Amino acid sequence: MTPADAALVANLPAWAFAFVLLICRVGGACMLIPGSGEAEVPQMVRAGFAVALTALLLPVLAPAMPRPPDAVGPLVYMVAAELLTGLFLGWLARLVVAAPSLAGQIIAAVTGQTNVLQPDTVLGAQGAALGRLLGLAATVLVFATGLHALPLAAIAGSYAVIPPGALLPAADTASAAVAAVGALFALAVRLAAPFVLAGVIWHVVLALLSRLVPQLQVFFLATPAQLAGGLALMGLLGAALMAAWQDAAAPALGLLPGAGSTWLP
Repeated sequence: MTPADAALVANLPAWAFAFVLLICRVGGACMLIPGSGEAEVPQMVRAGFAVALTALLLPVLAPAMPRPPDAVGPLVYMVAAELLTGLFLGWLARLVVAAPSLAGQIIAAVTGQTNVLQPDTVLGAQGAALGRLLGLAATVLVFATGLHALPLAAIAGSYAVIPPGALLPAADTASAAVAAVGALFALAVRLAAPFVLAGVIWHVVLALLSRLVPQLQVFFLATPAQLAGGLALMGLLGAALMAAWQDAAAPALGLLPGAGSTWLP
């Protein structure tokens, strides 16, 4: 055996441990980030993508990985910490893409389109078709505009701000989670604001009409007009709604931990 072969064999445990740590964070994030984290993507495709991304990052990040611990306890701790870090990063990115789906649910409730529900893999067991439509449109925009690269850059750059094998700080993580959820609901409400305003005006008009003409069956008149008006308004504002989400999503994804980092070991 040559000295080079002996050195390679001696470094194999360190490389294997580095691969395990990398795939825990990368795999956890790839299960949730926009694109590979969609429920329609087969699990084997997700796993293959995570392994391929880990193989690409391994030669660059391996020198920054810690040495394998001698005890089982620290090993389990480091693996669990990396897995939680990856899931947290993927969850933060997923919240940004969930805003159009939530906005679609609000719009559907305002325009009377929640009578017929269908399975929604993003928001829950049942959801409005409009929410699912906007969710799929957001996924298409992520790939069409190159936004999918920001979460991937955040995964690689996260090692500059979150050391490998270290558990996330509880206080900062909780603050980031609360802020992300608040930003999600705020963005969803802003996207649905024109429909909410139109719905309020519509119901005020119906209330006045029922007072002026008590004999009129307002419900039978309002339901078809509400559905038709909601669909017409969606046809007029759908493109602008998704453009507004894209303008808000790019800065939000750019704020992911490590997204703006140019660090290399």
